[in-house]
Amino acid sequence: MPAPRAAGGAREESDVKLLLPDSVPLSPDLPEGVRAVGYDAGAPVPDEHRDAEALVVWGSSEDDLAAVAGRMPRLRWVQTLAAGPDAVLAAGFPEGVVLTSGAGLHNRTVTEHALALVLALVRRLPAAGRAQAAHRWAGELGGLQPLHPEGAVTTLIDARVLVWGFGSIGQTLAPVLRALGARVRGVARSAGERAGFPVAAEADLERELAGTDVLVMILPAAAGTRHALDARRLGALPAHALVVNVGRGSTVDEAALTAALAEGRLAGAALDVTGAEPLPPDSPLWDAPGLLLTPHAAGGRPVGADELIAANAAALLAGRRLRNVVER
Repeated sequence: MPAPRAAGGAREESDVKLLLPDSVPLSPDLPEGVRAVGYDAGAPVPDEHRDAEALVVWGSSEDDLAAVAGRMPRLRWVQTLAAGPDAVLAAGFPEGVVLTSGAGLHNRTVTEHALALVLALVRRLPAAGRAQAAHRWAGELGGLQPLHPEGAVTTLIDARVLVWGFGSIGQTLAPVLRALGARVRGVARSAGERAGFPVAAEADLERELAGTDVLVMILPAAAGTRHALDARRLGALPAHALVVNVGRGSTVDEAALTAALAEGRLAGAALDVTGAEPLPPDSPLWDAPGLLLTPHAAGGRPVGADELIAANAAALLAGRRLRNVVER
């Protein structure tokens, strides 16, 4: 891919070399003193570019990152465009390398998808799709019906929605849900108020779950979040509740979720992420009743990546703190 031109004129060999992946169109307005070079994101950084001081990551495998993590002696900064930094953390870059995440780049696209999944479950679109495939007019899904039928959530009006993982994506989603009539609360590590919404501490999660109609999960992958939604917490939800996960697949105990759906202890769920991706053909999730699956489609398009890369490149040159620094 052609390297974007650095602002401010010609580049010298002493310029900072910034590697840009070919997996997304990028053209950051780089400061003078930064030279952009493209690389193939589907392979390890080639030998001729392992002298780079800065690396932007999007779509590289953990194996390809791990292959070069300790073999780029001049590397000072790694910018992942992913909202979660788990892949670059797992790669093993030296402690002296600053890691920055793509937090904020996926707020709107993930919000769109999360909303689509919530509405699909609430408005019973999977059932309508099955009826259409069978050429059956599903009268039970339309016509005259109560706003709040017994034992089901069929509208966001007055629905109690709990957003677990109330970071920038959660704070983008919450006002949209509220605009549709939902009563929205967040869950985070500490309690308080964020972006005008009440937020409960994770220590009080099970009490919050008991009063939840729709649970939206936006948790990162970390040691402390593995199978965060387990059998016990699923059991704390009302049987009419719906679960949507647009965070990381590792945060849900999939066997416990499948059992809850099969046994009628949960009304429905939608997963955009799974523990193994692509999902194996023999996974029980494919046939779990009431489960809607999408293939990790919520993000995939980092909006504002050029501006973030340019701002962090300028900060690197000036010796200032970069945006979205990942604490290790």
